[in-house]
Amino acid sequence: MFVFNAMQCSQAAPVITVGSHVWVEDPHLAWIDGQVTRIHGDNIHVKTNQGKTVVTNVYFPKDTEVPPGGVDDMTKLSYLHEPGVLQNLGTRYELNEIYTYTGNILIAVNPFQRLPHIYETDMMEQYKRVALGELSPHVFAIGDAAYRAMINEGKSNSILVSGESGAGKTETTKMLMRYLAFLGGRSGVEGRTVEQQVLESNPVLEAFGNAKTLRNNNSSRFGKFVEIQFDKNGRISGAAIRTYLLERSRVCQISDPERNYHCFYLLCAAPPEDIEKYQLKNPQSFHYLNQSNCYKLDGIDDASEYLETRKAMDVVGISNDEQEAIFRVVAAILHLGNINFGKGEAIDSSVVKDEESGRHLNLAAELLMCDAQSLEDALIRRVMVTPDEIITRTLNPDDAIASRDTLAKTIYSHLFDWIVNKINTSIGQDPRSKSIIGVLDIYGFESFKCNSFEQFCINFTNEKLQQHFNQHVFKMEQEEYTKEEIDWSYIEFIDNQDVLDLIEKKPGGIISLLDEACMFPKSKSQDFSQKLFQTFKNHKRFAKPKLSPTDFTISHYAGEVTYQSDHFIDKNRDYIVAEHQALFTASNCSFVAGLFHSLHEDSSRSSKFSSIGSRFKQQLHSLMESLNGTEPHYIRCIKPNNVLKPGVFENFNVIHQLRCGGVLEAIRISCAGYPTRLAFYNFLDRFGLLAPEVLEGNYDDKVACQMILDKKGLRDYQVGKTKIFLRAGQMAELDARRSEVLGNAARVIQRQFRTCIARKNFRSIRNAAIVLQSFLRGEIAREVHKKLRIEAAALRFQKNFRRYIDRKSFVTTKSSTIVLQTGLRAMIARSEFRLRRQTNAAIVLQAHWRGRQAYSYYTRLQKAAIVTQCAWRCRLARRELRMLKMAARETGALKDAKDKLEKRVEELTWRLQLEKRLRTDLEETKGQEVAKLQETLHTMRLQLKESNEKVVKEQDAARIAIEEASSVNKEPVVVEDTEKIDSLSNEVDRLKGLLSSETQKADEAKQAYCSTLVQNEELSKKLEEAGRKIDQLQDSVQRFQEKVFNLESENKVLRQQTLTISPTTRALALRPKTIIIQRTPEKDAFSNGETTQLQEPETEDRPQKSLNQKQQFSILQENQELLLKSISEDIGFSEGKPVAACLIYKCLIHWRSFEVERTSIFNRIIETIASAVEMQENSDVLCYWLSNSATLLMLLQRTLKASATGSITTPRRRGMPTSLFGRSFRGSPQSAGFPFMNGRVIGGGLDELRQIEAKYPALLFKQQLTAFLEKIYGMIRDKMKKEISPLLASCIQALRTKTPRSGLVKGRSQNNFVAQQVLIAHWQSIVTCLNGHLRTMRANYVPSLLISKVFGQIFSFINVQLFNSLLLRRECCSFSNGEYVKTGLAELEKWCHDATEEFVGSAWDELKHIRQAVGFLVIHQKPKKSLKEISTELCPVLSIQQLYRISTMYWDDKYGTQSVSQEVLASMRHMTSDVTKNTISSSFLLDDDSSIPFSLDEISKSMQNVEVAEVDPPPLIRQNSNFMFLLERSN
Repeated sequence: MFVFNAMQCSQAAPVITVGSHVWVEDPHLAWIDGQVTRIHGDNIHVKTNQGKTVVTNVYFPKDTEVPPGGVDDMTKLSYLHEPGVLQNLGTRYELNEIYTYTGNILIAVNPFQRLPHIYETDMMEQYKRVALGELSPHVFAIGDAAYRAMINEGKSNSILVSGESGAGKTETTKMLMRYLAFLGGRSGVEGRTVEQQVLESNPVLEAFGNAKTLRNNNSSRFGKFVEIQFDKNGRISGAAIRTYLLERSRVCQISDPERNYHCFYLLCAAPPEDIEKYQLKNPQSFHYLNQSNCYKLDGIDDASEYLETRKAMDVVGISNDEQEAIFRVVAAILHLGNINFGKGEAIDSSVVKDEESGRHLNLAAELLMCDAQSLEDALIRRVMVTPDEIITRTLNPDDAIASRDTLAKTIYSHLFDWIVNKINTSIGQDPRSKSIIGVLDIYGFESFKCNSFEQFCINFTNEKLQQHFNQHVFKMEQEEYTKEEIDWSYIEFIDNQDVLDLIEKKPGGIISLLDEACMFPKSKSQDFSQKLFQTFKNHKRFAKPKLSPTDFTISHYAGEVTYQSDHFIDKNRDYIVAEHQALFTASNCSFVAGLFHSLHEDSSRSSKFSSIGSRFKQQLHSLMESLNGTEPHYIRCIKPNNVLKPGVFENFNVIHQLRCGGVLEAIRISCAGYPTRLAFYNFLDRFGLLAPEVLEGNYDDKVACQMILDKKGLRDYQVGKTKIFLRAGQMAELDARRSEVLGNAARVIQRQFRTCIARKNFRSIRNAAIVLQSFLRGEIAREVHKKLRIEAAALRFQKNFRRYIDRKSFVTTKSSTIVLQTGLRAMIARSEFRLRRQTNAAIVLQAHWRGRQAYSYYTRLQKAAIVTQCAWRCRLARRELRMLKMAARETGALKDAKDKLEKRVEELTWRLQLEKRLRTDLEETKGQEVAKLQETLHTMRLQLKESNEKVVKEQDAARIAIEEASSVNKEPVVVEDTEKIDSLSNEVDRLKGLLSSETQKADEAKQAYCSTLVQNEELSKKLEEAGRKIDQLQDSVQRFQEKVFNLESENKVLRQQTLTISPTTRALALRPKTIIIQRTPEKDAFSNGETTQLQEPETEDRPQKSLNQKQQFSILQENQELLLKSISEDIGFSEGKPVAACLIYKCLIHWRSFEVERTSIFNRIIETIASAVEMQENSDVLCYWLSNSATLLMLLQRTLKASATGSITTPRRRGMPTSLFGRSFRGSPQSAGFPFMNGRVIGGGLDELRQIEAKYPALLFKQQLTAFLEKIYGMIRDKMKKEISPLLASCIQALRTKTPRSGLVKGRSQNNFVAQQVLIAHWQSIVTCLNGHLRTMRANYVPSLLISKVFGQIFSFINVQLFNSLLLRRECCSFSNGEYVKTGLAELEKWCHDATEEFVGSAWDELKHIRQAVGFLVIHQKPKKSLKEISTELCPVLSIQQLYRISTMYWDDKYGTQSVSQEVLASMRHMTSDVTKNTISSSFLLDDDSSIPFSLDEISKSMQNVEVAEVDPPPLIRQNSNFMFLLERSN
């Protein structure tokens, strides 16, 4: 096995001490790590992690401080060697991190599973315009770097994708094409765009150029270079596809278990009609397919793939006729393979073997549209032209089969070239394009047991590309040294030019010798091999195997490969048999004839010998010229295992591919210079403890690093501008000395720790003895105390018992006395209470009756007065109306007065009707109230009667008890004997008991009565509450029904207006605008949205009326111009209300613009607003119009409603108000408009006004205003995002600040207020930006709902940007960075608290993703957390993919702690794979929400009522007499 010895990469062996960690060789794992236990000369004894002891002299130092998840750029590795690279790739592959950088080279490891979350559009958006290396490694980053270099430098770029079969080159190329189409795509003018055609040409090329091999089910058997052309604007303008070295021999010869090209199997699985047309069967029946036992691929349906291929051919511009011709040719090739030959009658002659072969011959001729006999002659006969005669000879069976296979290969090769040319023609090239991006998808280095001419050409190609790659890596190394301004001498460049000369040198190269052998018809493989052995017997890169006479070995950059030259001559010949050419040129199929016609023209123009090798060398030379003219970018694809399964990483396989891909060669070039490069900060952080006195001094980082290196005696290192450059082996020496210092420190710590443990044990024993002594002394004291307590308790018990006996006797006597007194006093109180209640009831009845009499008298008097007033006013009004009508006949100047008088007549008529309704209502109310009073009187009488009966009963019972008691008291007490005294005493006790029981029953009855009253009151309250709730629900339902009705009406009007646009209406629209006529509800008539003429009683007044209308129209036009001129300026606010919105609303109401069918005022207002906000960058102006638009929309929402029929009659509400004010307000014509119409405000708010039925222009104006509100809101939001976005890039990652030297030495950082302020400066800039916008919006009185919605979306944007950056940049997923972001989030939280919830709303909750992610970063003891705790308690909002991403990218740069445990990671990985399989989109990134987060109803409900009548108009309006209605105030 070929490895890089440590001696090869440095001038001296790395310093290894006992205890050092190293890598040693292992026969199973390639490399295994262990710890040095003994050093004996050049050999070291290593105890591996598997417990084995290895003695070796080939080893590499291991970096023990490499992050657990590896590094995303392997140039950051402290030790750049083969085992370090292998471990880093394996570690990242376990975490599904399939991309890794090596400088600007991308290494892609095939995951063998779907990872759609890293290829979605949002991921493309993240890598757009981001510098290479700033985000996690990705194929999109390489594509973006190539595109940006092309745009910025104007130079063409190329991306070289290489790797062995199955490494994922084709998929990587597809992803690159997708990303380039994303960056430079454009909308197609006709059909599909260029990038779509390029992407969709892949299925066609894969069907005809890909096949199953031992290592890949979809291996490309040709090289492909896609040139994507761009115009000067960076948009894709054209494309071209070049192909190289199609493996023609696969058409006729395949090995088990490989397959032929896909198209053959697809055609055999075609629909039945196609199979019948081409006379096909299953693949097993064709010789070109049955040489292998593999006919189907797992998970692939050939029938559906055939249909998809046909669709793709449609997309790339291949017509149906051409498709039919293509598949006819493919079927003919299959039939050609089944033609067998036998010996003929003549010597060395052949004939068609049997009938089956003849049938296939006829079918092939039929499909190729040529003569069958001619086809047979072309296969078995050759014509030789001599100067004397023409000789025809017959081929033997073997030569005839070779002729058949040659014909099949030739046809297929030309067919493939035709398809590629057709695709290029269909896509189209841009001759004016100056820049291209080329994507090279070419086969990787191949080395099999049997290597033929194809492998020779493939490896020749890779040698060429490797030379180009080595030159690029060497150039990058030199640029790095030059950029850092270090002194460097010429580094020896390991070149492979000797191998290239061996292959392609002319004359004398292998290809030249092969062409020379091909010129002689009788040349054999042995002759060619002997020529090679003679020519290159002393060449160090060429060798001859001992066992085979025709094999030869070439030492390539990736290792030695032995080639079998048996078929080199046959495969290299590239000539057309004249018989074949003549046969197909005469074909009736123009497609087939065209294939060979173009070839005939090419061969006729050149008479020189042509071969596959020389032609391929020319193509390769052209490719290298193209690549040398571009800026290269490299992607190396790696296949981790040969079983094609996910999660399997085979070390030997990966090392071989790294070697074949040139990655190890690049490492060798780096080792020749300065392979270890550390930033000053990282160097001091790692090796600062080697010189503590340097860190304690106030030295610059660069000077401090140089002092440390000089102190340790290192030589040949270089100090650049930002980095330290170390030779190979110097890093190991520094690590050895660092390990020595750390070992000494560890021993000191252990000594102190053991001392601490011994002291702790002594103190614990001493404390235990003291505690035991204290416990024993306490026990003795407790016994003594217990005896004393017992004696004291006995004395206390005796004292309390005696006191209890005496007290019980006293309490008994006292309670008997109190019971007697209570009974007597209660009886007196009840009698007094009954008397008072009767008196109060009588007074209440009298009051109600007198009140009823007074109320009846008042209502009769009021009705009479109203009737009299109405009659008298009607009489005066009619008299005045007659006088006005007489005056109107003579002149039209009194028209306005007539209208006013008519309104007064209507009002008086309405009031008369109202009084009639009131009279009817009062009579109904009077009857109901009389009935209620009678009912109440009857109930009270019954209660009074029951009360009297109870009083009589209680009086009788009391009287009897008193008599019995008095008779007992009057009896003389004669003490005759003890028994009588006892009996009397018992009788007295019995009477007392009876009295007390009666009293108790009376009290219980009283309590029951009181509780019943309380329950009745509670039930009454509940009944009232239920009634109120029912009324509220009814009102809510009523408002909802009205809202639905208004919306349906509005939609119906809009549909009617849209559908009823006819030529007549369009002609009317071209006429001058209709005059807006002042009207009253009685005299206006609208029907189905069309205005009808007013009926005038006098015909002679029409000319005068028309003149008045023209005057009114001109005045109205002037007023509208003045209004528009006024609102186009910033007229400010009046007591927090936007003047412009109120002014527009009041004018439109007064002019009745909402109720006309056609008017231009709405469009002109919209145009004024549009001109004010269009391309506006001033936030103050945008906020001003946002406030005005919101206020005006709120007024329109509460005032306008649609009418489905176009009538102006307002639909009556379901439930009319029962109050007098409510009924008068609903019915009054004067209150139908806005309150300032009649000079006074009715009520206090807009909610009490009757809505206006709006026509189509008003509804359209409302919709346009809504659109402008949303547009202005979006402009403010996007402007804030634009200002905040540059700051967020600095907010996600803490800047490297100079840590105090003592902090590095002592292991702790000191508080530094200045440094803290520097760290949060970017967050404070965001807070300053937020404060500025908040002040601007509050100064312009923007509704709080809109302010909270804006900040909610801004905080959501901050959450998305920070969270996505956290998931894409590993350097951000650190402990210290989590603390930095947490500090910044605290600043935002403080701002939310200071700004109050009114203006911020739930904005803080929008940061939930980044808050939980940062919280996870800064928690300690992550390995002890279970998956349930993490997903449900710590981060419930984050998905399992996001948690897995953070867990794998986490690294602790402060305390060195680890991420979650391996068990939790395995569970996350399993759940992530399940989610990926079961969902279409499983992206772990968040999407930014740019929708409009509010509705018109929400704005209307959130805003307070606006008293528009209180808003003062601007001076320009106030001075005009036509706007005097704006000066009216509410009462």
